[in-house]
Amino acid sequence: MNSVTPTQTSPGSTTDAPAAGAGSVTPATVPATPAASATPSASAVASPTFSPLYQQIKALITQSLQSGEWKPGEMIPSEVELANRYKVSQGTVRKAIDELAADNLVMRRQGKGTFVATHHEARAHIRFLRLRPDEGVPHYPESRFLEVRRLRAPADVARLLELKSGDAIIYIKRVQSFDGIPTIIEEQWLPGGLFKGLTAERLSEYKGPMYGLFESEFGTRMIRADEKVRAVVAGPDEAVLLAVEPGTPLLSAERVSFTYGDKPVELRRGLYLTTRHHYQNDLN
Repeated sequence: MNSVTPTQTSPGSTTDAPAAGAGSVTPATVPATPAASATPSASAVASPTFSPLYQQIKALITQSLQSGEWKPGEMIPSEVELANRYKVSQGTVRKAIDELAADNLVMRRQGKGTFVATHHEARAHIRFLRLRPDEGVPHYPESRFLEVRRLRAPADVARLLELKSGDAIIYIKRVQSFDGIPTIIEEQWLPGGLFKGLTAERLSEYKGPMYGLFESEFGTRMIRADEKVRAVVAGPDEAVLLAVEPGTPLLSAERVSFTYGDKPVELRRGLYLTTRHHYQNDLN
């Protein structure tokens, strides 16, 4: 049974402060002020670290998700069960789960419970696809793979994926179309060690979102992504693939996607034709 001891509490506070046990989070150590005749300035005294208790519970639940204790799509224990497990109040657990839901790590289902988020959920299919139609309902595009091969990581790719230059990577290039109209040219780089066995045949056979394949067959779940967007124009090669004139305005996006522990596991560089689509980013 895991229990949690908060790293800091205000004087006299007794809320959610159980005794430490196996797997507990121990209080942060505050360095003692060195003995001296002169009183040190405020900046010279180390400030104690503070981590709210619900954040510690969130971290412990995330560790269980990362270790695979609860698989994508499975229901996690109830708030009452988690409160008993960690020896904290149900309110503290609820606040931790609220943040996990906001981070898209879990999903609440009214009257059913809380489930581990999965890329196989319909709403997750377009979560990382920011290109939305000007008219109609957002839907996932069809893919035509141009190239899938294993190679050595170029220096810039290795840096973004925190690999060594020359490490094995999987390189993928594809064109994605909406309703038969080529709209996206995309290049991807994946760490070769994580995606052994990923082939052009497997990608072509799989009909769902690529992240669903990564989750179910390679045990790698994309949690969040950092993205840079800029305006460019189509060169001769891009113009052919998108069936447009050279010089047509395009949107260029570079994305690094991360799994648990902020580990980068994918680099994508895409060119987007926005004649019938727009880039949408929902800000909270």
